[in-house]
Amino acid sequence: MIDELWRMNAIRSDRVATAFAQVGRHVFAPGVPLHEVYAPTTAVKTKYDEHGAPTSSISAPQIQAFMLEQANIQPGMHVLEVGSGGVNAAMMAELVGKTGSVTTMDIDPEITDRAHRFLDAAGYSRVRVACGDAEHGLPGTGPFDAILVTVGFWDIPPELTKRLAERGRLVVPLRMRGLTCSVALQREAGRLVSHSAELCGFVKIQGRGAHQELIVPLHGDQIGLRFDDDNIPINPDLLAGALSTDGIDAWSGVTVAGMEAFDTLQLWLATVLPGFCLLTANDYDPTTADGPALSDANSRWFPTAFVDDHGDSFAYLISTRRGEDTFELGSRGFGPHGHDAAMNMSEQIRIWDRAHRRDPKPVITVDQDNAGTDAVLDTSAKVVINKRHSRVTISWPPLNTHEVN
Repeated sequence: MIDELWRMNAIRSDRVATAFAQVGRHVFAPGVPLHEVYAPTTAVKTKYDEHGAPTSSISAPQIQAFMLEQANIQPGMHVLEVGSGGVNAAMMAELVGKTGSVTTMDIDPEITDRAHRFLDAAGYSRVRVACGDAEHGLPGTGPFDAILVTVGFWDIPPELTKRLAERGRLVVPLRMRGLTCSVALQREAGRLVSHSAELCGFVKIQGRGAHQELIVPLHGDQIGLRFDDDNIPINPDLLAGALSTDGIDAWSGVTVAGMEAFDTLQLWLATVLPGFCLLTANDYDPTTADGPALSDANSRWFPTAFVDDHGDSFAYLISTRRGEDTFELGSRGFGPHGHDAAMNMSEQIRIWDRAHRRDPKPVITVDQDNAGTDAVLDTSAKVVINKRHSRVTISWPPLNTHEVN
């Protein structure tokens, strides 16, 4: 597992590799087959709600590794984890050493009891386990040199930033336009500024910090568009008949390798397409259902989508094979203006390819007061997302003329 995490660039330092080597993951997941517990990209679900949706899990080693690297935890630090599973807290205890301290908290007493029991069994009784809602109260006196959140947050509670040391680092899976990014944030000039951001998936936060998404149905309860922030269409009813039109494809000419990640493309599209959303399809099989084909035998569809300015059409990301290990990216549009929507998305794919496919990545800033209302970068390629406690800005380096022509 550790060798594979090095190859995946999830582990990037000997210190984190050593922490992984010291902690037996199987102790925290009794009864789960070892090949699942130690699979680099597999999360172990530990609790479900009444609908069968997971409410708690032990994150995949890949995600735990790069988040620990983002947190840059050093010996002697005082560290807080929000969202308890036990494994991560044990590795944090290895990183801070005997002179540091680790506190892990969760809103669910069943989860904290489980974490407490397994931490003791694994030899990490020095980790403090607390039950509470991070939205309005944190355990311990603080300040914390690092706060690592292992549950998907829609917003950042002011309580977290208040308890963060002046030069401390907050690593949080933050939902923006429906996308979840693990963002490493530090204080700079009265705001939180990202030092790295990586797309990931997490169980959503419960309690006061929870946020309900809006689903606009397109085909009964099987296909819909999910909106997560303040970019909800003015009149969702205009989309009701969009899927009854013919789908129109627009190919970008941009290709990717089979195992190549293109995470920054999703962030780019979320920034520049005002109606950005996610396409959802629950238990939908076009071969047996009376409805549209979201893709065909030669193509694959992705959730990344947006609603056009007319409000009656949408497009989403697709790919098709162009070689043994080469795939072209494009867009499929539906609705009266589906062609224009598909062309718009494909053009933005080309701009991303020329200007942002490689470094530098976007800067994400979080403001929780009236100071600093402008984005860090003076650029038109930015989006400001208003949340309950915060104003989140995703901004990209300015485009050079030759990059977009």
